[in-house]
Amino acid sequence: MTSIVFPGQGSQTAGMAKDFYDNFKTAKLIFEEIEDYTKIDLKKIIFDNVNNKLDLTKFSQISIFTASYTIFKIYYSETNIDNIDINVMMGHSLGEYTALACSDRISLKDCSLILKRRGELMNTAVTPNETGMAALIGKESNSIQKIIDENNLNVEIANDNSNIQIVISGNINEIKRSEKIFLNNGIKKFVILNVSAAFHSKYMREAQKELSNDIENLIFKDNKIKIISNYDANIHSDNKIIKKNLQNQMANRVNWTQSIKKLEDIGEKSIVEIGPNKVLSGLIKRISNNFDIRSINSISDIK
Repeated sequence: MTSIVFPGQGSQTAGMAKDFYDNFKTAKLIFEEIEDYTKIDLKKIIFDNVNNKLDLTKFSQISIFTASYTIFKIYYSETNIDNIDINVMMGHSLGEYTALACSDRISLKDCSLILKRRGELMNTAVTPNETGMAALIGKESNSIQKIIDENNLNVEIANDNSNIQIVISGNINEIKRSEKIFLNNGIKKFVILNVSAAFHSKYMREAQKELSNDIENLIFKDNKIKIISNYDANIHSDNKIIKKNLQNQMANRVNWTQSIKKLEDIGEKSIVEIGPNKVLSGLIKRISNNFDIRSINSISDIK
């Protein structure tokens, strides 16, 4: 059995999935279909990165989804893998939406439109440059939380990415103030991220509330492929729970470390990362050495 994982924002790169687009009619049709739904010129954004739009939240999310979904569909059709072989799907933040579309729990149209909406909401959730995020290298989440609590820092853990990589969110001045404190408490590296806002934090609550109303109206279909939700890091088949967790995702922590450990707990051995770059494969290897990991982001990876 195999688990499929999909990347989130930050994995985007100009030209992603272009070799699939150039060589497979199915890929062209997928791009055209998503462009029709969203009214966004994705080919120009993804392949040419005109005016660096690919790095803008309102475009990067739908672009990464389009690339990942396209790569998955070609991988699915060109290999012997089928639904019977896929046990679990999951994704990092926006990648969870990709998992829901690729597992056919939600339609391509619904996923395209909800991600367009999600990107717009996250892009305008707070005043630009007032909030931000930082990556901390060197300690796991419990140790980071202890430092936050003991020093009364007004920051939150946004992404629990691995045993040694945690991302925090907060007011940008508070983020900068916390750097010295973290470095004095054993953090090896502190990197302020080039993002427009404090994602997966209290600053996203109003945006999450608006998106939740849209998610409520989505039609979820039953599927044998199970989903691990970012929100609770548990395996689910019940669409009511999957939907509720998705509604709580934007303003809460991405529990990636615990999600991978959940795969380990059920004895999963094979993981395939589908989408641009190999960010998740690197994180997974830091969490556990018990997986056979493949990364599929080019045609040559399929052979």
